[in-house]
This record gives sequence, structure tokens and C-alpha cells, in this order.
Amino acid sequence: MTYLTELVRQVMESLLRNKLRSFLTMAGIAWGITSIVLIVAMGDGFKEGQRNSTKSLGENLVILFGGRTELQAGGERAGRRIRLNYKDVENLRRECYLVKLVAAELQNNLHATSPFNSGAFDVSGVEAHFTQIRTIPIDQGRFFSEEEEKSGQRVCIIGSDVKKQLFGTRPNVNGSQMALNGIPYRIIGIMASKEQNSSYSGLDEKKIFLPYTAMIRDVPPVKNYTPGYLDEILYQPRSLEQYEEAQLQVKKVLGRAHGFSAADKSAIGIWDTVENQQQVNGIFDSMTVFLGFIGFVTLSLGGIGVMNIMLVTVSERTREIGLRKALGATKHRILVDFLAEGCVLAFTSGIIGWGVAFGLSSSLKLVKMPEMFPGLPVSAATSAIAFATLSLIAIASALYPAWRAAALTPVEALRYER
Repeated sequence: MTYLTELVRQVMESLLRNKLRSFLTMAGIAWGITSIVLIVAMGDGFKEGQRNSTKSLGENLVILFGGRTELQAGGERAGRRIRLNYKDVENLRRECYLVKLVAAELQNNLHATSPFNSGAFDVSGVEAHFTQIRTIPIDQGRFFSEEEEKSGQRVCIIGSDVKKQLFGTRPNVNGSQMALNGIPYRIIGIMASKEQNSSYSGLDEKKIFLPYTAMIRDVPPVKNYTPGYLDEILYQPRSLEQYEEAQLQVKKVLGRAHGFSAADKSAIGIWDTVENQQQVNGIFDSMTVFLGFIGFVTLSLGGIGVMNIMLVTVSERTREIGLRKALGATKHRILVDFLAEGCVLAFTSGIIGWGVAFGLSSSLKLVKMPEMFPGLPVSAATSAIAFATLSLIAIASALYPAWRAAALTPVEALRYER
């Protein structure tokens, strides 16, 4: 303990002896650490924002649309239009073991009327488990049940914008009646407002959701509608690690049913949010690595500053080193003293720089940020990377001056004149 106390005292005395020089060197190290932490945190913030945006639509969601074939297969000509139907949903549920959930969706644009106002809105006929795949937050009431969907009950969920137009600012409209193309429906749920930066068929806040069975009975699309027709099929892969294999399974099942090759990329339109998320993460990761490298260069320049100040310190204290060696100080003790001084200088600067970055991150949490950039999250991993980099640079920059000091002989050191 006495040795450690004496070591700390010597280091602090040396740093305080040249306050301005120590401050400028520490500022360089602190700025480097601040840069690294904030740059990595910025990349993490953008990735978190992208995940939030994707979750507003649905997590790990894949959406299938009908397309046109561009390859001949099974004796069928190219250029055929593929129209999805409910039998495809049943086949996918039965045969695709790598798919966790499958949901059908049928769309139409209908005239809605309340006792107070009216308007035309997009309407989606969906199944009861639709909310397990898509993010449909409910502010009042609930989503319809499987029993209500199977029996085709005339119930509906309306978006917050639909409520504003049909009912104005009236607070309690859950349980109210409205008409869709003149057919009465009971409102059992009202969606909460939500941020939604992506959509495949319009914003959810502007929609009305009906049980699929009620929609095909009461208000099916008039144009080109055939029994069982669907606008989209949505599914969720069972595992993110096997989402590509799940997609291949889906293509094979649909290809067999509709007579097209699984290799035909145009037969079925696919919006794969899992793949999109990975691509976006790759872009942000590349950006973070590039900017992090710039931060590393900045930190390295700070390390060069530490090396310079330590070399100057060795030069200034050469006679002191010779006297200490003449009095019995070992080479190892001199090496540890100067190495400790350089490391304390670097790590004190690093802690200050990390504190600045963390303070800025915490301050941003008090401000309302856009969903695409929720802030600068300073994670434990980011901090570990920053201090691991600092440790490497600190030891590398302090080791040579410390070795040079330890290598001096007492005679050379005592005869040295500046």
C-alpha cells in the first residue's frame, strides 16, 4: 500500500508540475474518447430508430403480393398474372414448418357513415391473429376475437384519423354504430396514434379493420374479385437465422399451387422487412466503422501527445532518475513509475471524455427526438470498445518513454545537462 501511495503521489506531482502541458495533452485524449463514443452511439441510435420504424409496421414481417411470371414453367407461358387466394394461406400454414404465422388480408375502399359525418376510407379484411404479425396498437376497446372472425360478426376497429373525421372530438365512441356502404357495423376498438414511416397499403391510422369473413360476405371488392382472392399474404419466419430458407419454402409452395418456378423473382412480389433491416444495419455499421476509424485516428494523435509529453518529462528529470538509481532504485521501479504516469494521464483524460459523451447522451433523453433518431445510446459495449482502444494507445504511447527512462545508467543520468 505504501508503494502504491508513493507511486500515485509521484505521478500527481509530475502532472501538476506542468499544468498547461498536461491539460492540453489530456484535452486531446478526452476529445478522442468523446468522438469514438458519440460516433458509435450515433450509429446505434440510427439503427434503433430504424428498428422502431420497422416495428411500427410489424416485427420480422414479410409481405407477399401477386405478380407476373417471367419464366416458363410446367407448360405455362411467361407473363401470366399470379393472384393470391386463401387456399395459399392454408397451404403455407400446413406445409411451411419454417414459418411461424401466416395472415390473410383483403382490401377495399368503402364509404363510411356515422351519425355525425361520412367519408371514404381504406378497409382491410383480416383474421383475428393479424395483430400478432402487424403492429395495431389499441387505445380504446379491443381487436376482434377468433370467434367473432369465424362467425363473421359485423364489428370493426377504426384508426385514429377515421375517428376524427367520423366522430370529431367526441371522447367515447367505442361501442358506437357506423355504416359501411350502408351496412351497419359496431365499433369495438379504436387505434392509438402511432408513428409510421413505412406502409404497403396506406397508414393504419386512416384505415378500418373488419373480420375477413364479414368483408367477403358484405363488402368484397367489385373489380376483378373472385372467391378467396387476397391482396396480400403476411407471414413471420420462425427463426431469423433461417428466414431465407423460410422464404424459399414459401416460394416453392406457392409455385406448385400456381404453376411457376421458385426461381421466378417476378411471379410473387416480396417485401421482406427482415432483409431490409439487415441491409440498413449493414449501411449504418459501415458508416460507424468509417467514422469510428476517424475517431481512432483522433485518439491516436492524442496518444502521440502523451508520448511527446512523457519524452519531455524524461528529458527534464534525467538527473533525478540518475540520483534515484544511485540511491538504489531499480530499472523496474523507474519503468513502472513513468509507465504509470503516462497511463494515469491517458485514463484520466479518457474518463473525462467518456463523461462528456455520457452527459450529452443523457441530456438528449430529456428532449423529444424523432422516431428515426431516438438519441445517442451509450451502451456498455460502446464504453468497453472505447476504453479498450484507450488502453492500447495509452500503453503503447507511454511504454517507449518509460523504457528510455529505465534504460539510463546512473553515471549517464547524473552527467546529463540540458
